[in-house]
Amino acid sequence: MSEIRITGVYMQYYFVCKRKLWFFAKNIKMEEKSDLVTMGKLIDEHSYKREKKQINIDDTINIDFIGNRGTIHEIKKSKSIDKADIYQVKYYLYYLYKRGVQDIDGIINYPKLREKVTVELSEQDITEIEAIMEEIDAILKHETPPPVIDTKVCKKCAYYELCYI
Repeated sequence: MSEIRITGVYMQYYFVCKRKLWFFAKNIKMEEKSDLVTMGKLIDEHSYKREKKQINIDDTINIDFIGNRGTIHEIKKSKSIDKADIYQVKYYLYYLYKRGVQDIDGIINYPKLREKVTVELSEQDITEIEAIMEEIDAILKHETPPPVIDTKVCKKCAYYELCYI
């Protein structure tokens, strides 16, 4: 099993860009300068105001809020990287499952789109998440970052200048 404390952000960045994951894990954090990240934070702050938000568990997962019947909710600005969002929530469910919390599901809320996606954790997901955790561990042990991936999301990434300029 992984030796490194893997956070929900690590799981999401694994699917977005492994280079971004490496930089973030090495405390090279460019998000504070990103207008898109700021917009996402504003959407989070101004959506679902009645809910208790930002539930931090073990400094490892940070759940946006917990709804009825223990459903965990993650608030996202857009569905541009849907798989990363889904696996971030699956990782939250996995993390809670490993600590004895079972029979819960997650919902990804897209307030600007007025959409929701339900996320569940299966036995196959557990196996896949554990394999991904091993891959994340291996990526973070490297002395240098993975290569640039050069995809359409790169131009909007907070790390763009670090990779291309």
